[in-house]
Amino acid sequence: MSKEMLNALDALEAEKGVSKEIVIEALEAALVSAYKRHYGQAQNVEVEFNQKKGDIHVYSVKEVTEEVMDSQLEVSLKEALKINPAYEIGDKIRFEVTPKDFGRIAAQTAKQVILQRVREAERNIIYNEFSQYEKDIMQGIVERQDNRYIYVNLGKIEAVLSKQDQMPNEFYQPHDRIKVYVSRVENTSKGPQVFVSRSHPDLLRRLFEQEVPEVYDGIVEIVSIAREAGDRSKVAVRSNDSNVDPVGTCVGPKGSRVQAIVNELKGENMDIVEWDEDPAIFIANSLNPAEAVDVIFDLDNPKACTVVVPDYQLSLAIGKRGQNARLAAKLTGFKIDIKSESDMEEFYAKLEEGSYIDAGEDFDTLEDALQETDEALVNSDLTADEYEEIASEKAANEAVDEVVPMEETTEAAEETDADQEN
Repeated sequence: MSKEMLNALDALEAEKGVSKEIVIEALEAALVSAYKRHYGQAQNVEVEFNQKKGDIHVYSVKEVTEEVMDSQLEVSLKEALKINPAYEIGDKIRFEVTPKDFGRIAAQTAKQVILQRVREAERNIIYNEFSQYEKDIMQGIVERQDNRYIYVNLGKIEAVLSKQDQMPNEFYQPHDRIKVYVSRVENTSKGPQVFVSRSHPDLLRRLFEQEVPEVYDGIVEIVSIAREAGDRSKVAVRSNDSNVDPVGTCVGPKGSRVQAIVNELKGENMDIVEWDEDPAIFIANSLNPAEAVDVIFDLDNPKACTVVVPDYQLSLAIGKRGQNARLAAKLTGFKIDIKSESDMEEFYAKLEEGSYIDAGEDFDTLEDALQETDEALVNSDLTADEYEEIASEKAANEAVDEVVPMEETTEAAEETDADQEN
């Protein structure tokens, strides 16, 4: 079987990319097991495959000892010296024990090993190829679906699209061509498994890289993405070139670039906003298409703020079922509370009256409210005179605290009246 074996190994390496050395190493290990299984030999067996002639030889390895306790594992020094005078105690000697009918066993074993190695090699090739596409976008064809997955043909492998990775506004039919985001590639016992997504935010990033050369080149950078797949997304972009408008570049001439992405996502609405180093400006931009009048940050929570918008734009800023505000919060990383201008005027009015109420918490004095809101007032639209008036009221309150409390004064007066009656 020498020539046939060598030809098979050469063809395997050329067609499947399986290294000849790897197959020979696996073949030798399998032949050792086959020999032990058929001939009951001990553990001191070696199999050697001659890569030039294709011959297979089996050797029994024995240790040179002074006295032989086990003839299958040991050979006496006297017998060893007959073979070669240079042998010493402790040396290993190989004796060929290849059975006459071992060729048939070797052929069967070789076939099994080669088939196994072919399967493993193909799996490794597919895994290595598709692991390079992890976190990237690919185009596939919908083939079939069951209760768990939609199966998408990517060429050499069938990827799986789970229900949570599907877009709620899409219906997938066999032979549909779709672009998918390769979320992860796993090498399982049954072979490589590729998981893809249509709802992942990074799908949007890759689509922009395909449609907008400036994004691909790094001139325009996508800073963050907030997405509710199939409905609406917000994308924050900034330019690394002062001469390039990041929003206009992503929108494209007459909206052609962003429209191509919207069409790919079956009509998903897209808001592209400009990122800014100033959190207040970025938060105001994130509420697009609504306009923000003011952004007031929370003293206790640095990642929370209140955004003031015109009364007529309150519903626009909040969005349908709070979607606009929710996406803006995801995009910026801030907890955003939206208030209308009239609500804020009422807030300041109550603040001046000393009856400030915030989130259901009643403050006993104006001082308590001012302690909570001093910095917010500084960042607000109050004029200097208005703030001065509130500050004066605060100072007056502090002065009152130094006077004897009203309750003590009343008690003292009652005691005096009682003494006079007596």
